[in-house]
Amino acid sequence: MPRYRLVVEYDGAPYKGFQAQGDLPSVQASLERAVKGFSGQALRLQAAGRTDTGVHATGQVVHIDLERDWKCEVVRDAMNAHLVPEPISVLAVDVPGGDWHARFSAKERRYLYRILNRKSPPALDQGRVWHVKKPLDAEAMHAAAQALVGHHDFTTFRDLQCQAKTPMKTLDLAAVRREGDYVLLEFASRSFLHRQVRSMTGSLAEVGVGRWSAEDLKAALDARDRRACGPVAPAEGLYLTGVRY
Repeated sequence: MPRYRLVVEYDGAPYKGFQAQGDLPSVQASLERAVKGFSGQALRLQAAGRTDTGVHATGQVVHIDLERDWKCEVVRDAMNAHLVPEPISVLAVDVPGGDWHARFSAKERRYLYRILNRKSPPALDQGRVWHVKKPLDAEAMHAAAQALVGHHDFTTFRDLQCQAKTPMKTLDLAAVRREGDYVLLEFASRSFLHRQVRSMTGSLAEVGVGRWSAEDLKAALDARDRRACGPVAPAEGLYLTGVRY
């Protein structure tokens, strides 16, 4: 039974997250319907990460185990045909071989958060960015974010409903830069806590508008207390951009 690796992008706005949840619309359910549509096989796919309601992806990775051999380009094109008109696209398909697993073999997951920082609201990017009207100091945000890099107890930036066994995580990258009207935040780690990226982003925005200092962000991290977190950034600005194996 060959295993296929799929790289997938999607607009998360119409879905109640990636994970299948009964009759609720989900990216996983749509992908599984597409598999059944072209192969006749009902299956449960595995994914590198489970994005929340409204979160997007440009580099989600999933795997499917099919009962017969198909050419990779046939799997890609057939799935995309069955996904029309949904905002989901299978970008690439290959056969990884060995005991590779979309979730358990992942060494790093990378997220991008996009903030549109101007007075005027988005038109083309509506639903795909967080619109912040007050000027943001991206350099101050980047400097403050370096306190988050490394192995820490991230309880402050952990959702109360998080099911992870421990709040200890190692953040490999926290970078903030400005590109025109956009402030872009990048984070990389082997794994993240529930809503960790959105929680860190919201707190860094407090630094950007001048309500918090870098020392305030570090104090929030050290507090290991969810009540010390700043406002949680909305889902629509967040993208899963890639998974490294």
